[in-house]
Amino acid sequence: MIFDALILIAWSAVTAALPIIGLWFAPLALTLGIVPGAVAYLAINLRYDTTWYVLSQRSLRIRSGIWVIHEATITFENIQNVTVESGPIERWFGIGNVIVDTAGGGEGGKSSHGKSLPNFHRGEIAGVSNAAEIRQLILSRLLLSKSVGLGDETYTASRGWPAEHVAVLREIRDAIRNNIVTE
Repeated sequence: MIFDALILIAWSAVTAALPIIGLWFAPLALTLGIVPGAVAYLAINLRYDTTWYVLSQRSLRIRSGIWVIHEATITFENIQNVTVESGPIERWFGIGNVIVDTAGGGEGGKSSHGKSLPNFHRGEIAGVSNAAEIRQLILSRLLLSKSVGLGDETYTASRGWPAEHVAVLREIRDAIRNNIVTE
């Protein structure tokens, strides 16, 4: 932005002193002074318009991209870690990134051609002003969705043991106590 202003000021000064030379350099000054800012503005708005996040009861969906669309669905059962990251400039503006790491992850690494590979075991909710609240919301949904892990979806951490299971366990406990007392 400072560079753009300097170019426009220099071009204005040249045009005021030598109008003919100023007209010759007008396309160059406009190209260097205005076009990069307009392209950056358009790119930022396109990225904002094409990125969205959906948080349901069972999963987090992240979609981004303009030409190449990347969409990831992360179920809460696979989440291993949820962190908030922000650099000094992001903190200055009050924004942060929520990073969600899933099971089986690792770094993306490099391909055989030296190109960085994406890390498919990481989701990022980028540039939000309420990153800590989003982290807490994900953690609360994570606690509600943790299942036994053996296909028993009727028991979750938030509901506790079913009454019939508790009754059977009490019977077993009482039988063991009576057996120990009688021997």
